[in-house]
Amino acid sequence: MLPARFNRQTADPYTNRSERKGAMLVTHSVCRFLALALLLHSCGLAYPQQAVANPAAKRQQALDIFAQGKRLQALPLLEDLVKANPKDDEVLVALAASLVDHAVTLTDEKAAAAERFRARDLLDQAWKLGNTSPLAMNLSQFLQQLPPSGAIEFSKDPRVEQSMQAGEAAFARRDFAEALKNYSHALELDPKNYSAALFNGNSYDRQNNFGKAAEWYQRAIQIDPNIETAYRYYADMLAKQDDLARARKMLIQAAVAEPYNRAVWRELHAWAMLSGSHINMVYVSVPPPNDNSAGGKSNSVQNSAVSAAWDAYRTIRVQWQQGGEFAKHFPQEKGYRHSLPEESKALRTTATKLLDLRANPDTAGLVAQDMAATQLLKLYDAAMIEPYVLFSLGDTGIAKDYAAYRESNRSKLENYMDQFVVPMPFH
Repeated sequence: MLPARFNRQTADPYTNRSERKGAMLVTHSVCRFLALALLLHSCGLAYPQQAVANPAAKRQQALDIFAQGKRLQALPLLEDLVKANPKDDEVLVALAASLVDHAVTLTDEKAAAAERFRARDLLDQAWKLGNTSPLAMNLSQFLQQLPPSGAIEFSKDPRVEQSMQAGEAAFARRDFAEALKNYSHALELDPKNYSAALFNGNSYDRQNNFGKAAEWYQRAIQIDPNIETAYRYYADMLAKQDDLARARKMLIQAAVAEPYNRAVWRELHAWAMLSGSHINMVYVSVPPPNDNSAGGKSNSVQNSAVSAAWDAYRTIRVQWQQGGEFAKHFPQEKGYRHSLPEESKALRTTATKLLDLRANPDTAGLVAQDMAATQLLKLYDAAMIEPYVLFSLGDTGIAKDYAAYRESNRSKLENYMDQFVVPMPFH
């Protein structure tokens, strides 16, 4: 199990641009499980502050410094602002992010943990005040996964851990040369350390050395292609260079790596906002059983035929839930769960019946008028039933089948995202 990770990019390329639509200050992904260091890549050494008497001007100064990635420098200003107005949700989020960055510079683990827990509480306050910005949501997602100790661990090897923590402290101080030295030493000790490769790339990225950053992001992907973070960082870097087409490709790969990670989808929506595109929420709304007692004779024979096609879906589901089909396919599992083969077979069985109806001139129009039938047949015709089930219906049961399917069908999953979910922008 990888330790928790979160995004250390300083300013989100999807928000700090003239084309941006929306009101987020910094929309960056913070997320999931790998190791605490990704929001940390955005601090800075303190330097003398100019006195600002106007509260509004002081607030803007603090947020500007924060947006530049100089979070250690912004920290004291943000503390003062929160004391003056504890209900300023944007400042609460900025302070929380700055505290997380500051925590990595502390040698006292209990003090560092206390800052992380305080950051978590600040984000809870911001959320209650209505702040649902990507930065707030992603950082909260990360902090909710902290262990009870509040500690962050990159490796069980104490030598690697020491190098990684030293690299993180250097990165937080914006001493990127020192950070790179420590991350590289960690990789010498453990060439398969994903975080070290990723953070090397992020360090070069922060220095606008995009060529070297790309090399290290690719190396992290090679170490573990089933972690989303390197794809997402790479996409952010490409967006900073206005290469939105390649950023889209990287975000699609991030979604295939971790489809149930909310940070990926927040990033995809941010990309869509910037590029003038949108994210399709693909869903086949299976109609409820036809109630003949309510509809009476108003239901034509043709309508009954369409209903019968959907009844086939329900019949398959019952066979799996109650008729022993699940046990036949998963004899090693003790109890029933919703699964990929069950849902796929049910949808495919209905699709084949709808195909027959579509081929019949008497019922073709009814199929065309049924939005759920039309969507299902589009998926069936494209041979994308399984990817649809995994991405759109991925409950806790179906999600257990994802890794095995991805192992042999990564390209198909990427094609599904490309064709159905993330359309190319028109301009």
